[in-house]
Amino acid sequence: MSFLDLQTGWLSGVQRCPSPNHDERPAETPIDLLVIHGISLPPGRFGGPWIADLFTNRLDPAAHPYFAEIHQLRVSAHVLIRRDGEVVQFVPTTRRAWHAGLSCFAGRERCNDYSIGIELEGVDDAPYEDAQYVRLVDVTAALRRAYPRITPERIVGHSDIAPGRKTDPGPAFDWARYRARVEEMAA
Repeated sequence: MSFLDLQTGWLSGVQRCPSPNHDERPAETPIDLLVIHGISLPPGRFGGPWIADLFTNRLDPAAHPYFAEIHQLRVSAHVLIRRDGEVVQFVPTTRRAWHAGLSCFAGRERCNDYSIGIELEGVDDAPYEDAQYVRLVDVTAALRRAYPRITPERIVGHSDIAPGRKTDPGPAFDWARYRARVEEMAA
């Protein structure tokens, strides 16, 4: 079971790979939204160092044609959950990660200001792995213990806060399965 140190914003028992792509959250802004994403680099392929390289500004533009288009992006997420369930944390939850981009939830813009972003290694149209759901539920439980304003209604996909611009985590993500397990953990 993961725990979150509220002072440092780091989860226990996970790999740390600090990203420079973060900044201060606005003062007096409570964390009350969890955003689930999906990512694969290159698109449709799993494994390798590419996601971590993107989030740490080390993506080699010559390693794949797609990387030439994106290597200058400055993006991050708080957490990545790989296909095998490995959890990597890039940004402490006390800081604003750059995961949501142009976004709005319940009439509030700038979701990065008040959210935590979790990337799942995956694509919209292929099932996510059992190990990912197990670890996602575990991390979600730790986050909800630390930030009780993240209620089930405030756990959304990237597509929910950037409709028309983003589609992840996609139709292959089993929201019913995930939500049922999150509720069991909260009981």
